[in-house]
Amino acid sequence: MQYEVGDIVKLKKPHPCGSHEWEILRVGADFRLKCLGCGHQIMVARTLVEKNVRGLRRPGEGSGTGNGAADGESGKQKN
Repeated sequence: MQYEVGDIVKLKKPHPCGSHEWEILRVGADFRLKCLGCGHQIMVARTLVEKNVRGLRRPGEGSGTGNGAADGESGKQKN
């Protein structure tokens, strides 16, 4: 799987703050991840991240609500 800076990954085990989601800040042999719950940053070996990832979201993708807001639509009718 291809990982890029800015991607959001969901890991198997939660951080002590309760969040499962992490933002990728650095990609290489190690990953720098930032917890989206509390902002804590960690460095983790690539092998550990690849083993424990349960989901991947790209920036700009919707949260799955299907309301079209992620596509730049504001819900207003165009004239």
